[in-house]
Amino acid sequence: MRWDRGPGAPDQAVLVDLNHERGYFFFIEIWPQEVYYLTGLLVLAAVGLFLATSLAGRVWCGYACPQTVWTDLFMWVERQIEGDRSARIRLDKQPLSTGKIGRKTAKHAAWLAIAFLTGGAWIMYFVDAPTVVGDFFTGAASETVYFFVGLFTATTYLLAGMAREQVCTYMCPWPRFQAAMLDEDSLVVTYNRHRGEPRGPIRKGEKRDETGHCIDCKQCVAVCPTGIDIRDGLQLECIGCGLCVDSCNEIMARVGLPPNLIAFDTERRMAQRAAKEKPAYRLIRPRTVLYFFILLGVAGLMVFALATRDDQGVNVLHDRTLFVRLSSGAIQNSYDVKVLNKARTARRFDLTVEGLPGAKIVLVGRSTEPAARVAVSAPPDGLGEYRLHVRAPAAGITGEETKIRFVVTGEDGGTAVRETTFRGPKAQNR
Repeated sequence: MRWDRGPGAPDQAVLVDLNHERGYFFFIEIWPQEVYYLTGLLVLAAVGLFLATSLAGRVWCGYACPQTVWTDLFMWVERQIEGDRSARIRLDKQPLSTGKIGRKTAKHAAWLAIAFLTGGAWIMYFVDAPTVVGDFFTGAASETVYFFVGLFTATTYLLAGMAREQVCTYMCPWPRFQAAMLDEDSLVVTYNRHRGEPRGPIRKGEKRDETGHCIDCKQCVAVCPTGIDIRDGLQLECIGCGLCVDSCNEIMARVGLPPNLIAFDTERRMAQRAAKEKPAYRLIRPRTVLYFFILLGVAGLMVFALATRDDQGVNVLHDRTLFVRLSSGAIQNSYDVKVLNKARTARRFDLTVEGLPGAKIVLVGRSTEPAARVAVSAPPDGLGEYRLHVRAPAAGITGEETKIRFVVTGEDGGTAVRETTFRGPKAQNR
């Protein structure tokens, strides 16, 4: 997607430009020193995940996690080429033949194509997409591009095609602490034990008055991508996909029993049903309110920071030499100053020093006479870099370190301030 930012600027809507140290997201441009916006996004993502888990269990894992989505897509391709589970087992047991080799080759070729088009394509968030696609297929792309396309393609192919649910069980950290986000009102995949037990197979003409509705067909185990038995309770491996719910409802329909023996439900509602009470779902509770207001607060802070941020700035670095005493008796400190211009046009600024009586500035290589105010400039969306000396009469220096402020004032009256120190000799040596 294209997004016009003016002449000389990248026109890709979403771009992390590592070469030029910029991040672009539609009308927002992030500079390196504004990495706190990334921190804010990570906090929003984490708290949003906490809130979603408190409300609906591992809904992220079951329906939105890229690992789950890729795995489902790879398994769908596998079914289309090799058939259902029974057909795949029979195919694996067959001796090597042209047909078997053809199906296996087609499956893995399709997996690699998907991994390349989805995993490998992640590089297009970091370089201009149309340009890198053309360069890639003409051999003009850099070695870095080919390396990362290969890396992302290979990891997508291995994780979604081979590892699958092992990633969720052994590699993902989220199952380890998701229990801290859950409570008895979280909507999770549950087995209605009070209705299903005691379980047992169904026989023709048998009434289920003395036994539970679970016929122990184990279809819930067969369809579970992580191979758990949900009848043993909620477990670390459960990703909340609900396949066991669908499978159990199909079996219940076949044997003429009510659905939702396995269902998305809460522990509180299950206990209420077992006690013959009216089940109720509590959406508003302390943890969900807390997560919501944290989410709202962080989002509000980020919006406020974006709306009020300046389009200019200044960074100051003191020279390694502490100070120099001039022949006139004045004390001189040297600094490297960077003037930030976030606008799309070149701009001029006035640079002054505050907090030090009689301080004058000399721009190295640009002026020889000290002045209380000097003019500097910065290119469009860039930095103006300067080396300068600050000189002050020794009589006005009261300590070894004096706090001073560099003030950059734009043509529109906006200012940027950076505090630093001005170093001088000890009092007895003045």
